[in-house]
Amino acid sequence: MSKHFETNSIRITPSKSNQKEHSAPIYLTSSFTFESAEEARATFSEEVQGNIYSRYANPNSSDLIEKICAAEGTEMGIATASGMAAMFGSIASLLQQGDHVLASRSLFGSTHQLLTRVFPKWGITSTYGDISDIDNWEKLIQPNTKMLFIETPSNPGLEIIDLEWAGNFAKAHNLILVVDNCFATPYLQQPAKWGAHIVTHSATKYIDGQGRVLGGLILGTAELMKEVQFFTRHTGPAISPFNAWILSKSMETLGVRMDRHCENALKTAQYFEGSSELENVKYPFLKSHPQHHLAIKQMKHGGGIITLTVKGGEERARKFIDHLQMISITANLGDSRSIITHPASTTHSKLSVEERARVGISDGLVRLSVGLEHVDDIIEDVERALHLSK
Repeated sequence: MSKHFETNSIRITPSKSNQKEHSAPIYLTSSFTFESAEEARATFSEEVQGNIYSRYANPNSSDLIEKICAAEGTEMGIATASGMAAMFGSIASLLQQGDHVLASRSLFGSTHQLLTRVFPKWGITSTYGDISDIDNWEKLIQPNTKMLFIETPSNPGLEIIDLEWAGNFAKAHNLILVVDNCFATPYLQQPAKWGAHIVTHSATKYIDGQGRVLGGLILGTAELMKEVQFFTRHTGPAISPFNAWILSKSMETLGVRMDRHCENALKTAQYFEGSSELENVKYPFLKSHPQHHLAIKQMKHGGGIITLTVKGGEERARKFIDHLQMISITANLGDSRSIITHPASTTHSKLSVEERARVGISDGLVRLSVGLEHVDDIIEDVERALHLSK
């Protein structure tokens, strides 16, 4: 294994078949055969290693997991059918009735729904902490707190949490630290280096990078991942071999793509910072970002997402979006194509007005996932739409 991300993402591949293929084949099979009843017994009892059933493991998902673990610096991983299957599995597999989660308030909308509406049905409760008041988090710890769940950068507010602080805080209170690393990707940030026990991804986003397939990842220490493996094997959120193959191939270009995403995003953010048509431009590597010092401490680059707060609230934000000619209107992100979203009326619409305000989602805020088009074309499209939306 190389010490370089780019080499591992390309050169970690499954063992070749007798066909000596250069590119890994797709293993579209639900199960695997054994040479004898004894081999089957030994494989099921884990005395020997081998594939049994694609709900458990498949050469394609194993290939993907090996690449991601090398990138994140984790010991073991599981690939799931979607990002939310990974978020659910990372919590449900490690907690039980009566446990409590301390989470950062700024989370993806569906993760918020898990914590506030799904897990309470099974007696798992949660409390939110504000990153602007980290000194108060000590007071939020309860006797039954078992997990610290954070997302950095956050979706969509781009809040940055100090991973070093989070690792030390979790260690001091004997908490399982789970970090959603979707926005940063393992190319830009490795939470395990700062003490994260579990790292999650919606691989649907940047890891795929072209809006083709769904997938999720749960990665972490071998001790905890054995619990996650048991849970996912028997609850069934397995990724398909085809999707795992796509995502593994996508890993080969993740570094190159993220370099361009970040370059385009920084140039776009710098161009519009101070625009008279905007109340605010937020991007982790802008010096004006409130946690800029943390972003440069723990991220290689600033990522591919910027937020623009349009003057005139929701009405003008919608007009602005409708006047875009090239940029796509969809709820996804991390695509090669630039994407615009109005979180208050879409991805975070299930939050109350007060809840949105507390995480910095105003009615005029739009999330721009900056793609791989020429940056001048991205800027021109945004500038034209801002002018026409007056």
